[in-house]
Amino acid sequence: MTKIQKSEQEWRAELTPEQYRILREKGTEAPFSGEYDFTFEPGTYRCAGCGAELFDSQTKYDSGCGWPAFSAPAAEEAIDAETDVSHGMVRTEVLCANCGGHLGHVFPDGPAPTGQRYCINSAALKLEEE
Repeated sequence: MTKIQKSEQEWRAELTPEQYRILREKGTEAPFSGEYDFTFEPGTYRCAGCGAELFDSQTKYDSGCGWPAFSAPAAEEAIDAETDVSHGMVRTEVLCANCGGHLGHVFPDGPAPTGQRYCINSAALKLEEE
């Protein structure tokens, strides 16, 4: 799959300042501040940058971490993962496979059956309710 290629100027014009900071500059929201942290309506969570389907509401759960948490992506090919060694930690960064936007991180402390916790910034997502 060929990733969406846009200039930083194009991204800035299309995204809110918060979305740009999260998706393009690998920022993060303050815990418990995001729009979707306590949202559990049925639907599809899409990338706020490009609209790609990332997560299904059926895999969303309240992890208590302060960010929306999912046990699995909508499809394995929906996301890319990279090693993130920023802030003196080693973590697995989660990116939109379609546009390369930073979504958050994945941790191995989620519920069965996957054991994964995809900890995702609300500003990186757009909920398409059913």
